Amino acid sequence: MSRKYSSRSEPLLRPGITSGHYPERPPSPAGWLHSSIHSIKGATGNIGLPNLRFKRTLKKIKHHGAGFEKLDREALAEITKELRIKLHQQGLTRELTEKSFALIREISGRTISMRHFDTQLMGGWIMIHGGLAEMETGEGKTLTATLAAATAGLAGIPVHIITVNDYLVTRDAELMGPLYKALGLTTGTITAEMDPEQRRAAYACDITYCTNKQLAFDYLRDRILFGNDHGRLRIQLEKMHDNNSRMKRLFLRGLCFAIIDEADSVLIDEARTPLIISREGNNEAEDEIHRQAMNFAKQLKETRDFSIDQLNRIVQLTEKGSKLLSIIIKSVGGIWNGKRRREELVCQALSARNLYIRDHHYLVQDGKIMIIDANTGRTMKDRSWEHGLHQMIEIKEGCEFTAKREHVARLTYQRFFRRYLRLSGMTGTASEVRKELWSIYHLPVIKVPTNKPSQRKRINDEVYCNKSEKWAAVLGHIRRTNQQERPVLIGTRSVSDSEHLSELLNKEGLDHQVLNARQDSGEAEIVAKAGIKGCITVATNMAGRGTDIPLGKGVADIGGLHIISTEQNEARRIDRQLYGRCGRQGDHGSHISILSLEDELLQNHFKKTILRLLNFLITKNRLISQRLCLFSMRFAQSSEEHRHLQMRRTLLRADEQIAKLLAFSGKIE
Repeated sequence: MSRKYSSRSEPLLRPGITSGHYPERPPSPAGWLHSSIHSIKGATGNIGLPNLRFKRTLKKIKHHGAGFEKLDREALAEITKELRIKLHQQGLTRELTEKSFALIREISGRTISMRHFDTQLMGGWIMIHGGLAEMETGEGKTLTATLAAATAGLAGIPVHIITVNDYLVTRDAELMGPLYKALGLTTGTITAEMDPEQRRAAYACDITYCTNKQLAFDYLRDRILFGNDHGRLRIQLEKMHDNNSRMKRLFLRGLCFAIIDEADSVLIDEARTPLIISREGNNEAEDEIHRQAMNFAKQLKETRDFSIDQLNRIVQLTEKGSKLLSIIIKSVGGIWNGKRRREELVCQALSARNLYIRDHHYLVQDGKIMIIDANTGRTMKDRSWEHGLHQMIEIKEGCEFTAKREHVARLTYQRFFRRYLRLSGMTGTASEVRKELWSIYHLPVIKVPTNKPSQRKRINDEVYCNKSEKWAAVLGHIRRTNQQERPVLIGTRSVSDSEHLSELLNKEGLDHQVLNARQDSGEAEIVAKAGIKGCITVATNMAGRGTDIPLGKGVADIGGLHIISTEQNEARRIDRQLYGRCGRQGDHGSHISILSLEDELLQNHFKKTILRLLNFLITKNRLISQRLCLFSMRFAQSSEEHRHLQMRRTLLRADEQIAKLLAFSGKIE
């Protein structure tokens, strides 16, 4: 897939006679030469994005803006109409884009009392040209996106602004809606509870706010509707002669221009899970089979009959376990006579019993299993584990058994987002995955400077031998900070850890609020209070993305918000997101990590002998041992990041292979 970043006109980014009524970028397998050049460009940063000339561009934007400041509302409305006509005719030329940015900046200041900073203009410029703007947390990415979105909208290009949850979809659309309305643009939102007609109306707007999940599934539903008519010609002919043609039943107007908020979360973290549309199968006998598998699993002993690989999250039967299972199933027969099938079922049952922990990997709510997203701490509604694992966990927790589902359509985020004619995004943490973003999505990462110098202070990390010592240190740190009346935000990796710390704080008589997957509906309200003087907030990773923590009165004068991380995450990016909650827009703030050798990351990556050695060193020489332990944790984190990268690559290769097989057989995705 080739992508050019230039200031030339791009009229074909919108639906029409030339580009079709449902435009999207077709897959284009590249040869070795193209791939090599592409990789070299990514490695050297030579991606052709016109960011180096931005100072000249900024001057021109300010020049246009100076003229707009003198005009009244009616004159600005007339200029907006004229600019819209020119953008429709000429496309996104450099001159028209500069004028549009100046106009949007002026109207934004008048309608929503938010005038874009120069750094935000740079972020918008990166996005309108198909790049990913890396902007520090708190630099106003939501407002920045309006520059690219409104400019594209004025040019007649359907824009999808994609974020991570329904709350942010509604909040951002409502907050920026008056600006779009003043520009003569319509705004739509897509949320989980909407019916098909509401969805079609929202996608018909100039700018549509939606989550990555809702958008991708609506696209898959369109693909099912298209069937094998990939060329769309027959569907367009239907529109002329059929009142209920498929064109009228489509959700989207194609994949023209996308702006992805928290792009690393969507394009990297979410990319490990394929998108699957399924329907309930006829599995009346499945309940009994899965219950039998759980009963057989209870009769097997770890080490003797099976081994657990915590790092790769795999359970394998030993030779003794395989023989014992063959003896146990003799009285049952039927499906259990097949060795491969019975061992797969029992291994899934063992995984449910030993690898998946309640309040860590999932919650039980209203008698249903709710998967917890490891990166955000939020529950993932309507998600389920594959290959019978979900059903095994339902049996384990005494929940109602749900039948396994049959796949109707399947797609990965990698293949989906590469189909946009122009893809862009913004996030605070993309540097660590810039090579992957370029190689998979052809998305260059450009760092945007902060509007004000950062005042964030990092305190040296602390490592303890065990969790009890760690929690004692965390409590002491909270107590000392609370005595200064500074607000404290404590980040945990799991619901169980957040609730354990909450119990400890209650025993100490320290008032606090808890934010985890059980309270995700009230997330914004809890986070909004986290910056008030003396406030203590215990939160899983969900507090790190998308919601602002405004500082209360007088908090900036006493050091700002203080962050305590109680465990390292699987990716450095997620740690940085948590630290980024403090020191926003030049405010004072500080952060520290308080860790232990019993933390999951170390336990999964190192053998017990190495952990015992680290434990011994901590008791003997604290300075050297601290550095060695922190180095070990960084190593484990890097290994985990590499493992997830390989998982994403494997998933993409498998998805591409499935697509080739389906294309060969004449079937849809």
